[in-house]
Amino acid sequence: MKTIVLATMVAIGAMSGTGCAVTSGQSSVGQYVDDATIATRVKARFAEDPGVSAMRIQVEALNGTVQLAGFATSQAEKDRAAQLARSVPEVKEVRNNILVRPAQ
Repeated sequence: MKTIVLATMVAIGAMSGTGCAVTSGQSSVGQYVDDATIATRVKARFAEDPGVSAMRIQVEALNGTVQLAGFATSQAEKDRAAQLARSVPEVKEVRNNILVRPAQ
């Protein structure tokens, strides 16, 4: 147990000593966590809504912009997915790249 605690402290010390350098075009650790939280919240909204398939639609977030991709069985499902994504706090923009492909 002491070994785990010591290893954790060393890792934290190393990170704080070197810092988390962010260069142009990269997200900070905090921003990455925020984007991951946004994407998870959008997926949760999809899972709760019977009109949207959380399994066929992928969600990615970057700097508050959510990109939706995958397949919907109707235009109504595609539109509903975008509406649900926009309703999540911290979402600044939604790029709806979902393709409509009717169920066979």
